[in-house]
Amino acid sequence: MPLEPWKTLRTRLLLDRSPWLRLLADDVQLPDGRVVNDYLRLESPDYVVIVPVDESARIGLIRSYKRGPDRIDLQPPAGLLEPGETVQAAAERELREEAGCVAATWTDLGAYVVGGNLGGGWAHLFLASGCRPAGPPDSGDLEEQEIVWVSVEDARRLYLNAQAFGQLSTVAAIGLALARLPG
Repeated sequence: MPLEPWKTLRTRLLLDRSPWLRLLADDVQLPDGRVVNDYLRLESPDYVVIVPVDESARIGLIRSYKRGPDRIDLQPPAGLLEPGETVQAAAERELREEAGCVAATWTDLGAYVVGGNLGGGWAHLFLASGCRPAGPPDSGDLEEQEIVWVSVEDARRLYLNAQAFGQLSTVAAIGLALARLPG
């Protein structure tokens, strides 16, 4: 039996904090004809997460305070897409801004939403190999941050430590990158 998507009958805007967040309530009709009112859906901007690997096989991680998990956290370079910007251009820009480097090879690791039912912005994940310095980092972000380069082995150890990373997009990006890296 083939699955069918739900039909949106009506959408109401509940909260608009554009460009960061919009909360909507949808009235939807299920394939069997049932109607569900006020099914919540979240819209937020798409973003990129880049796992950089330098020519010495080290992975670059950013150490900074992150408001979501409310802690000093480790994560790969990441950031929002600018209006009209392609996903690849955003990844290249964020890598240069946050890690101060450029990559020789790019591997697309896929695009995902955090919540299967609630939605949210799409996380576009990349592995950037052969990274080399291209100038000092200049993220322009609110938070102070530093880049830490760790061996693939140390990154794997951090990945397997359930407390090392506080963001789902970080865990996904690093896990997908480690699956493609030797060792």
